[in-house]
Amino acid sequence: MGNTFLNLALLIIFQFSIRPTFSMKLTTILTDQSALLALKNHVYDPENVLETNWSSSTHVCNWFRVSCGSRHHRVTALNLSGLGLVGTLPPSLGNLSFLSLLSITNNSFHGRLPVQLSNLRRLKHLSFGNNSFSGEIPSWLGSLTELRSLFLNHNNLNGVIPFSLGKLSKLEILTLSGNQLFGSIPSSIFNISSLQKMDLSNNMLSGSIPPVSRDLLSIELINFNINNLTGHLSKDMFDHFPNLKELHLSANMLSGRIPMSLFKCKKLQMFSLSYNQLEGSLPVEIGNLSMLQRVYIARNHFEGEIPRHIVNLTLLSVLDFPDNNFTGTIPHQIGNLQNLEYLHLGANNIVGSIPPAIFNISTLSIIYLELNQLSGHLPPNMGLWLPNLEQLHLDINQLFGSFPMSISNASQLTSLDISSNYFSGTIPDTLGNLRNLKRLNLETTNLSSSGMSFLSSLTNCRGLEVLYFGDNPLISGKLPGSIGNLSSSLQKFYGPACNIRGSIPSGFGNLSRLISIYLSHNKLTGMIPTTIGGLKELQKISFHHNKLDGPIPSDLCHLKKLAFLFLSSNKLSGPIPACLGGLIALRSLYLDSNMFSSTIPSTLTRISDLLILNLSSNSLSGPLPIDIGKWKVLTSMDLSNNQLSSDIPIGVADLQDVTYFSLSNNRIRGSIPESFGNLLSLEFLDLSRNNLSGQIPKSFEKLPYLKYFNVSFNRLQGEIPKGGSFGNYSFESFKGNEALCGAAQLHVPSCKIRPLRNSKMKIWLHIWVISGLQNSYVKRIQ
Repeated sequence: MGNTFLNLALLIIFQFSIRPTFSMKLTTILTDQSALLALKNHVYDPENVLETNWSSSTHVCNWFRVSCGSRHHRVTALNLSGLGLVGTLPPSLGNLSFLSLLSITNNSFHGRLPVQLSNLRRLKHLSFGNNSFSGEIPSWLGSLTELRSLFLNHNNLNGVIPFSLGKLSKLEILTLSGNQLFGSIPSSIFNISSLQKMDLSNNMLSGSIPPVSRDLLSIELINFNINNLTGHLSKDMFDHFPNLKELHLSANMLSGRIPMSLFKCKKLQMFSLSYNQLEGSLPVEIGNLSMLQRVYIARNHFEGEIPRHIVNLTLLSVLDFPDNNFTGTIPHQIGNLQNLEYLHLGANNIVGSIPPAIFNISTLSIIYLELNQLSGHLPPNMGLWLPNLEQLHLDINQLFGSFPMSISNASQLTSLDISSNYFSGTIPDTLGNLRNLKRLNLETTNLSSSGMSFLSSLTNCRGLEVLYFGDNPLISGKLPGSIGNLSSSLQKFYGPACNIRGSIPSGFGNLSRLISIYLSHNKLTGMIPTTIGGLKELQKISFHHNKLDGPIPSDLCHLKKLAFLFLSSNKLSGPIPACLGGLIALRSLYLDSNMFSSTIPSTLTRISDLLILNLSSNSLSGPLPIDIGKWKVLTSMDLSNNQLSSDIPIGVADLQDVTYFSLSNNRIRGSIPESFGNLLSLEFLDLSRNNLSGQIPKSFEKLPYLKYFNVSFNRLQGEIPKGGSFGNYSFESFKGNEALCGAAQLHVPSCKIRPLRNSKMKIWLHIWVISGLQNSYVKRIQ
């Protein structure tokens, strides 16, 4: 028995004595080397960084982006961030047992995270952001209890956030943003007392934000932006975050009021609640947040006045309150916020004048006050103390008086919008001093300009891209020839309804980047300049309601990107150029109310994506295009008030998307095709005042959306259909067709039953009589 105990003791001592040796054999520096070489073999290395620097001829601790500890001489850090590597992570990485930092951020790794990484129990920093990892966030991450930071942001991870992450009791930074995570936020995360920054933004998380049951004294940043979170914020939520500096909850579906506890976070530097469904007034306690620098509450349902206590926020640089229901006036105290850079109060119901002191805040770069009910004059010196102003939007208000010339001193201005106000006086010619101007909107301002001189001044703005000055009839005058000297960057030129006279300057042809020209509802005369055909980027021409004459220049057929051509209500003449059929990008073609003659070019049917065609009120003759059915996506066609003469092509049945169709007041003959009943989208049909004959097809009864129907003044005959929407039409739809019959309310004769005259009917009558006699004879026998 004694020997047995002795042998057992010796065995135990032997096992303990060999364990360190066995362990050392499994986790030597050679193990680390093998694991890293396996990683090298799993990736594509476009810059050959690893190929050049990771070689068995040099010691692992000297390899590029590899660090070793001084005590054990084992790999403790691996940082391969930003090397453009492509591949997957090998399971052998889990053998780097001394690793405390693993960073592969900003590469193109993909696949799932290998479970062997759970062996890295010394790991403190794990950074896999900006890659393409997929699958769920593994629950085994909760076993890496030494983790201080976990970055899995901007990958393709999906599924729910594992509850086990709440076990990471030393975690300080958690970043899971920019994935496809769904489900609710696990409450366990709010049990990590060491947490400083938590970013779960840009996912698909839903449900309410879980209640917080303990104080998180370390938390400084919470970012839940761009998710699907719902519900109210709990009243005491922010009592547990006394050191919170940043709160991001924008672009969710949160409702209710802002908890008063938020205003106890005295270290708060910014909060973002935009794009939610929050309501109520903005508490005056916001003035307690003396460290606040940025506040975003756009696109909610906040109401009431903007609290004047905002004057206490002397560090404020961003005040973003648009798209709410704020009322009252702009607090004049805002003028004391001398660090303000961004002021956006647009789209509210704010009244009164703009406090002049706002235009004295030299730090301001953005002022948006549009879509309110602001009134009063602008201060004459408003541009003198705005050296950093880049964007000024005062549009859609009720401002009046002259527009200050001093705005030209705001030399950094890139966007100026004062449209839809009640200004008087002239457009300042000094606008040309704004050399950085890119966008100028002066529409509907009631301003004038002698000789349109403001246009000449704008030739100094070499970066100008958008110019709107329409709906200002007091501008008047002729377009200056200097228009061709405007910025080569100009893309949009809008000057409708400005009482402009004279011809269109050929200088437009110099504006090579122009996308849109809009000069409708003026008094322009002369011909369309051929130079416009050189504007290869042009997508929209709108010259309708002028007095232009002559033919359409064939040069327009060079505009291969043209999508909208509006030439209605002019005095244009000649044939419609056949080459327009080569403009396959066209979506809308309006040539109505001119003096075009000849036939409709058959080439127009080549424009297979045309949506709207209006050639009405011209002198066009000849047949309808035989292949009319090629306009398969057409929604509106108006060929009325011409001299067109032919049958309606059977291809009309292919116009499945058409809602508006008019051939009225032409010379169209033949019968109405039965196939009209296939046009199930049709809402408006006018075939009146033609030479149509035959019957009204009963197939019209199948059209569910047909609201307007007119076949008056033709040579139609037979019974008017009764079903479908025909019960809604009046006599006006059918008058002038002497052979029609139908219901009395349509003021047409009733349809009489004709006597049986043909031979077939006589045969059937004979059979019926014989059958009756036979039945009578059989009954007598019985």
